[in-house]
Parts: sequence; structure tokens; C-alpha cells
Amino acid sequence: MKERLNYDNPLIERYASREMCEHFGPQKKFSTWRRLWVALAEAEHELGLPVTQEQIDELKAHVDDIDFQVAADYEKKLRHDVMAHVHTYGDVCPNARGIIHLGATSCFVTDNGDCILYRDALKTVRDRLFVVIDRLAKFAHEYRALPCLGLTHLQPAQPTTVGKRATLWTYDLATDLEDLEYRLANFKTLGNKGTTGTQASFLKLFDGDHEKVKELERRVCEKIGFAQPFAVTGQTYPRKLDAQILDILSRIAQSAHKFATDMRILANKKELEEPFEKNQIGSSAMAYKRNPMRCERVCSLARFVMSLQSSPAMTIATQWMERTLDDSANRRLTIPQAFLAIDAILIIMQNVVENIVVYPKVIEKNLAAELPFMATENILMTAVEAGGDRQELHEHIRVHSVAAANRVKVEGGDVDLLQRLKSDEAFAKVDIDAEIAPEKFIGRAPEQVEEFIKEVVDPIRARYPNIAVKQSELRV
Repeated sequence: MKERLNYDNPLIERYASREMCEHFGPQKKFSTWRRLWVALAEAEHELGLPVTQEQIDELKAHVDDIDFQVAADYEKKLRHDVMAHVHTYGDVCPNARGIIHLGATSCFVTDNGDCILYRDALKTVRDRLFVVIDRLAKFAHEYRALPCLGLTHLQPAQPTTVGKRATLWTYDLATDLEDLEYRLANFKTLGNKGTTGTQASFLKLFDGDHEKVKELERRVCEKIGFAQPFAVTGQTYPRKLDAQILDILSRIAQSAHKFATDMRILANKKELEEPFEKNQIGSSAMAYKRNPMRCERVCSLARFVMSLQSSPAMTIATQWMERTLDDSANRRLTIPQAFLAIDAILIIMQNVVENIVVYPKVIEKNLAAELPFMATENILMTAVEAGGDRQELHEHIRVHSVAAANRVKVEGGDVDLLQRLKSDEAFAKVDIDAEIAPEKFIGRAPEQVEEFIKEVVDPIRARYPNIAVKQSELRV
């Protein structure tokens, strides 16, 4: 079929939610432009410019009925997207045609429109992020006291618990949420700044009345949902905002990548698994495979988002004087796609964290294989308390540990260190089984989980009592 010949963006076709795809689609973008023209006309009318209520009503009646073919024809002719839509809007609003875009430059709709879209997209990301945090915290609480082998340098280390490890993932995301909340709380928009940011065109409209120019901007910002505009700008809003947004999205991607990588390693150890559906195929050749494809996809998409972080940084560094246009094509690509990818990442993460499969017996077995070595210090101290010589006991443990390690590494056998110690008369007075109870080695991990949820997660839950993000379907 002819329509299948062209490349389709996988973020739209396979990964992101319909909600986020439509958020950055043409209908919402250009309807937002029209709402901005309505807000401008209303504010100008209120402040005494020759804009009538009838013209405003006509504009309002045609905010959403956009003829995209007409707009495309105009753009082909005019080579200017904003003017193409001014003319398209004017065609269906003939009485208001003459006051559409009055006093404004193109960035009035492009930049204010983008600020609206980015702010609203961040709110969607915030909601999805909250749900993942909430679900991970529930998982952490459920498994707060289940001992497992801790790993540092990806080597066996002091035991922790499954729940405590999950709080590390959760805290990363909670920190990301805090950054996102700050950005939303301080989100500004361009306002009415004119071609070089001086508001000269609006000052002319109001016959040199500076206060009315300022009041016009205040009213427009209020009508489109912003407390205030940027204090000063060139023609565009400061492209620093784009870098700040991509920084936030990249941080979320970093946290997601760490979570998904840990899950993949734990799946390899057969301790935790992501959900695996009844009819899911792990490999086209190896029918037994249970590949962690969801977490692999999270890592793949996360790398993509992290790679996009550099583009807005380079853009802000090269915005000469009051503006250049080499930001435009780059921003059309990087910012929406970063949002789409983060949306997909959080959808997958929600699916995974709500359905993590835990294998306590394997966790216990893996811990038991390493715990004897970790328990030797406790065994040593108990033997000393029972009257033994510390230096002699230390040498006994060293010899047995080397022999047990060789059995594992050279002979491929199981760890028999405990059996060796139990057979050694030097440790006859020590209840070795009691000394290696996993609960003795997890410190305050269960209590830390409970404190973390109380001090960090519960306040987040209190801020968002009504957020209930429905699980979006994984389309592949």
C-alpha cells in the first residue's frame, strides 16, 4: 500500500501513549495558536483598541475547525507557517480577519504556544512519574524485610533487603519529581514582546502608553494560564527553558535506565523478573527464553532521551543577539520526541513495577552461597567470647575460606565453608547456624524502608491525592 512506503516515527507508532502523541499533534498545536489570538484580541478589546466583541466571538467560534489543506496551500505559497495560519483563520473569520495577530510577531503564537504545550506535557509526565513512585514504594514496603545479597562493584557485598534496594530506585525518581515540580511552579511564558523584545509595536498601538502595554501582557498571560512572562527577552523566550526541560526529562531517563538495568541483572540471577505474558515469545529460536524486553526497551529509550539533552544546550549557546532561526528545526525534533520517549518509558515502568515477579527461594539460595564468607567475622567474635585465641581462630578461618573458595572456583562445587567450620574443634562452642541467620546482616534496612516511605513518599502522595493514571496499554 502506498501509505506504508514512508518512514513512521516509532515513538508514535509503537511506544508513546495516544494522549501524548495527540498533545504534540497538529490539531492541538494550531488550536492553541488560535486560542492565543483570541486571548490577544480580548485583551486588546478590554484595553480600548478597535477590536469588537463580535470579532472576538467569531474567532472563538472557529478555534478548532482548522482546514489543514488550506493552511498547507498557504504555507507553500507564502513560505511562512504563521502567516499561513493567519490567512486560514481569516478565511473562516472574515469579519475578524483584520485584527488577527494585531501588533504581534510570529513568536507570539509559536513560543507562547510551545510554552503551553510544554507546561501541559510536563504535567502529564509528572502524573505518570508519581504513579511509578507510588507503585515502587508499595513494592518496597511489601518486601522491606526480605534479605537479599547486596552488590557493590557488581560483586557480593553485605546483605540488604529487596525492599531497601527498591527505595534506591524510588528515591531517584522522587528527586526527579522534585525538580519537575520546581520547574512547573516557576514556569513562565514569552508574553507580548514584539520582534526584538522591545514591545515597540504594542507601544505604537497604545500611542506610547507604557502602562497599557504592560497591562496587555499581564492580561494575555493570565488568560493563557501563566502568572507572569519572562522578565526580558529577545524575539523568543529564552532558549534556556528548552535546556531546563530536557535536563529534567534526561534525569528521569537516567533514573529509569538505572532501574531497568538493575532489573535486567536481577533477572539474570533469577531473583526478580518483569512480567511475562502467557503467549509472549522470548526468542524466535530459543523457546525457553524469558528475555527482559520491557526493561531493555526502557534502557533503549532512556539512552535516546539522554542523547537529546545536548541539543538545546547547543541551541542556547548559539542564539545570536535577539534570535536566530537555527533553533527551529532542531526544537521541532528534539523536544516533542523527548516527551514522547519519556511518556513511553514511564508507561513501561508502571507496567513492570505493578507486576514484578519475586523469587524468594532463589534470593535465599544466592544469599546463602555468599553469606558464610560474610559471617566469618561474627563467628570469629563469638568464638573469642567463648574463650578462643583470636589470632589462632583467624588463621583457622583463613585456611578454611581459601579451601572453600577453591572448591567453588576451581572444582565448580558448592560453598562448604560452614561444614568445614562446624567440623573444626576450634569452633565447637559456636552455634554457627545461629550466626548466619540472614536477618542478622541486614542492619536497619526494614526500618529505613518504613522511614523513607513516611518521610519522602507519603508527603508526595499527600500532594497528589486525586491522581489515578490508568495503565496505558503496551502496544508492542
